Amino acid sequence: MALLDIKNLTLEISGSTGWMKALDKVNLRIEEGEIRALVGESGSGKSLIVRAIVGAIPDNWRITADRLTWRGRDLLTISRSERRKIMRSEIAVIFQNPVSSLDPSATLGEQLMESIPRQIVADTWFWQRRKKRLQIAIKLLHKVGIKDHQKYLHAYPHQIADDIAQKFLIACALVSSPQLLIADDPTRGMEITTKIQVLKLLSQLNKTRNLSILFVSHDLLAISSMANKMTVLYCGQTVEDGKMVQLRKRPLHPYTKALLDSAPSFRKDLPPKSPLTTLDGTIPTLQHLPIGCRLGPRCPRAQKECVKVPELRHVQDHFYSCHFPLIREKE
Repeated sequence: MALLDIKNLTLEISGSTGWMKALDKVNLRIEEGEIRALVGESGSGKSLIVRAIVGAIPDNWRITADRLTWRGRDLLTISRSERRKIMRSEIAVIFQNPVSSLDPSATLGEQLMESIPRQIVADTWFWQRRKKRLQIAIKLLHKVGIKDHQKYLHAYPHQIADDIAQKFLIACALVSSPQLLIADDPTRGMEITTKIQVLKLLSQLNKTRNLSILFVSHDLLAISSMANKMTVLYCGQTVEDGKMVQLRKRPLHPYTKALLDSAPSFRKDLPPKSPLTTLDGTIPTLQHLPIGCRLGPRCPRAQKECVKVPELRHVQDHFYSCHFPLIREKE
């Protein structure tokens, strides 16, 4: 049984022109111990999926799904207290912009010890609990690669670098030993050395703790080295899903190929000032969504049939949603 299973997730936002479909029948499935990449341009709806999973949905949004389950439990029908319990103990989230995600008025040590669940220290006397929380906090900081714990436990968020802040947020996420870690673009704006450190840390946690990871990003170079499977999202629609090796070797959807081709090449025989491959046009706004396949106005393979929403097709474990795939399956 999958840890997280999402089928036909639709998210509608109320606006001046009526209800707008920010997510349109999105599918996502995460197995135990796997690293799943969720990729797409900015504005494609990646963070909205994260908010739907954790339950951070405002009252003026409307969410429906054929299936939105966590270990077989329907996240749409359970109570808010049960949803919070799952988010405290089984699912953890680390957001982009790590420094802004922290409380500027409290030290890192205070915030980390506050995040330790009560049941972890419940078996000790009340006057010993602070000491035990401190021991747990130090152990977690060492686990994520922060060796100088004495320095950073007494530091405030504005006094630390972005890479330390991101590692600290990972430590906070690991406090309750979650089964799924959702990393919402955790390396955005980071230098390459810092980015490599964070990616290695996440990959190590996946191997040593069998931690499932949903890595949300648009950085294909960062994701391709660590993810097992990838889901490609465009303008709120799932366009392709499959194993990372298959998608890199033979993408079937034109948008997936455009994403892969847009990644910078580091070949030595590449001529100087070679232009980057880009897809014409921009992602549409929610107020002006095209009918049918939302990539249609930008797609180089678009035809009359593209005014209809393409059905989800599959070749073995490779799923795609396109009327005119790059390589047609054998009839």
